[in-house]
Amino acid sequence: MARYRTAAVALACSLTLLVSACAGADDPAGDASVDAGDGRPVELTIATFNEFGYSDLYREYEAAHPNVKITERRAATVDEHIKNLETNLASGSGMADIEAMEVSWIYKYLAKADKFVDLRDHGADELKSRWLDWKVASATTSDGRIIGYGTDIGPEAICYRRDLFARAGLPTDRAEVAKLFPDWTSYFAAGRRFKAKMPNSAWFDSAVLTWEAMRNQLIQAYYSNQDRYLGDENELLKRTWDQIVAATEDGLSAKLPAWSDAWTKAFRTDAFATMACPGWLLGVIADNAGTFGKGKWDVADVFPGGGGNWGGSYLTVPTQSTQPAEAAKLAAWLTAPEQQIKVFKKVGSFPSTVDAYESEQVTAQVNPYFNNAPVGKIFVNRANNVILKQHKGPRDGEINQVFTEALARVDEGKQSSSAAWKQALREADKAANTRVGN
Repeated sequence: MARYRTAAVALACSLTLLVSACAGADDPAGDASVDAGDGRPVELTIATFNEFGYSDLYREYEAAHPNVKITERRAATVDEHIKNLETNLASGSGMADIEAMEVSWIYKYLAKADKFVDLRDHGADELKSRWLDWKVASATTSDGRIIGYGTDIGPEAICYRRDLFARAGLPTDRAEVAKLFPDWTSYFAAGRRFKAKMPNSAWFDSAVLTWEAMRNQLIQAYYSNQDRYLGDENELLKRTWDQIVAATEDGLSAKLPAWSDAWTKAFRTDAFATMACPGWLLGVIADNAGTFGKGKWDVADVFPGGGGNWGGSYLTVPTQSTQPAEAAKLAAWLTAPEQQIKVFKKVGSFPSTVDAYESEQVTAQVNPYFNNAPVGKIFVNRANNVILKQHKGPRDGEINQVFTEALARVDEGKQSSSAAWKQALREADKAANTRVGN
């Protein structure tokens, strides 16, 4: 199961690609043979959520460091994990030596960076070239403190139903499909053409998941670069909302609550034709669609508006840890290129380290379920097209949950667009003005 969630929902991930690589020989954090400390017994705890795919890596690290014992505290969901983290952070005790942090939440803790070890004190400046620049930037404070080592990312493409495209008179070849929607205006326009020919099928599955894709591309969404909540000042955010609502009103949305039973079952029907899909979602589609969808689904090397990312996490070291040097060493090793590729092979989490993208064993991978789509090359291209300029403030996660829940009510016909928008603004304003830490 993958780690990415919206509003208390766990996502599944089973993309299986066989890849291999190794860290540089001069990179001690990537070399499992390096001795840990002075030989004294070291017990390290790591708090994660859902499935990080680390169990084999723990045993590998312990074998190379006989004095180290690793214990994982794994929460079933990111919400449960964050609740535990908040409780222990507030009490001043109980945090693990390493705390995983989902990308939607790390911004909150940048505002409390003094509660986490500055990994520059343990070699982060020398290691940061491992990752894509924007991955490092998301865990870096304005004064340069680095509080997290990047695990994976979720570069996005567009998954589509070849058979439904053919019946609607749209191209089915993935290279031609990629030309259909270079931006969101053309994406929705193609959807309206599709709907005219296919009145019983929708263009996309969920307004909420489309919002997630579009909102993440805005330079500013909920906050200014100075951490000031923008609210209704942000005309681009409202314009994005209006675009999705208009598409929903035109029948382009299947109106399926994301991750619900109805959403899951819809993959075995002709309910919708496209969806924004990070690499980890391919496994979700295959699992849900089963034999019905094999050969019908494909993936195009395109994402409207350029690049997009949905998903990814970090490993942080709280200052509560009594052995921060050892914890930082383990976190660095777990997130080294060779380990990221092992995790990619095991659970499908796409690496955030650039060395992984240079391996032919990555770029040559295909996915038989998706008509032998060259998924390795596609998602390397998608990752290289992501330019995250958006500043996310300390309450970004809570605020986004407010807006996604509001849009879901509109999508499902439970509230008008204007009423939902006004309610979201009120609730988001309250969330934004709650002191961080409460």
